[in-house]
Amino acid sequence: MRVGVLTGGGDCPGLNAVIRAAVRKGVQEYGYTFTGFRDGWRGPLEGQVVPLDIPAVRGILPRGGTVLGSSRTNPLTAVDGVRRIKENLAKHEVDALIAIGGEDTLGVAARLSDEYGVPCVGVPKTIDNDLSATDYTFGFDTAVNIATEAIDRLHTTAESHMRVLVVEVMGRHAGWIALHSGLAGGANAILIPEQRFDVAEVCGWVESRFKVRYAPIVVVAEGAMPKDGQMVLKDGSLDSFGHVRLSGVGEWLAKEIERRTGKEARTTVLGHVQRGGTPSAFDRWLATRFGLHAIEAVRDQAYGAMVALRGTDVVRVPLAEATAKLKTVDPRLYAEAGVFFG
Repeated sequence: MRVGVLTGGGDCPGLNAVIRAAVRKGVQEYGYTFTGFRDGWRGPLEGQVVPLDIPAVRGILPRGGTVLGSSRTNPLTAVDGVRRIKENLAKHEVDALIAIGGEDTLGVAARLSDEYGVPCVGVPKTIDNDLSATDYTFGFDTAVNIATEAIDRLHTTAESHMRVLVVEVMGRHAGWIALHSGLAGGANAILIPEQRFDVAEVCGWVESRFKVRYAPIVVVAEGAMPKDGQMVLKDGSLDSFGHVRLSGVGEWLAKEIERRTGKEARTTVLGHVQRGGTPSAFDRWLATRFGLHAIEAVRDQAYGAMVALRGTDVVRVPLAEATAKLKTVDPRLYAEAGVFFG
């Protein structure tokens, strides 16, 4: 059997660990051969492949990013996209496909499997940790650690200059990174997409900290929105899945805080640094297990399934179920953090 592998969407730490585990187990235990597709769904769409064998995956476990490359290509919107994918899979004699990605990448895999008979197995990947049906996705732990370290470092600058520091982290629709890193880093306010925030209330929290000679840190997810405003966009462009480009809520909020309180406020946008570099030990562990179980699913011809973490067990769930809705922050979890605001 020949197995194709692709990585789609934004890169994140742990992708290479999945690739390595699937190839190692597939070759050593099942005698499979592998073909790597370049740049997400663009690979099978355009027939862009690279050799993928045990020598090719040596040494990639601790590397961030993906050796296969990635993109946000949506083949379902391309002219004759499904036909071209099927033809390229046949051309390269690929019998099954492992798709590693987030909501969009796996949404394509679900449709290809359910509607067009393309044999796909999914592996969940997103630093936002917003895929339902799995407790955690790899890349999230690394992103939280990076954001927490940044917040730790910014505390000393904020205190030295007695200014407000607003830290913008990733999180388009879900505030998991903001919540975890904000709690771990001792933030004085955490703003997430799931709960619209009151600017006046945030300014009240800021002023209360200055009364006790403490410079506040505000952590805000990129998709957070004020009660009386709209989502802040980088520009009006859309990707192939129809998503707008976010960025700017941190800068907007800092200006509002400064205007309303008279206190100096600065912004740090962590951006892509959260998804770059070496994966944490947890993400290497989780990604490796996902890779091992993904190739087992291929062996069992469990197509249309995604591997998922439930507790400490890796299980299989339908791709359609995993991509049906986003996993957002439970209001009760967010309420727990409220004791530290202000």
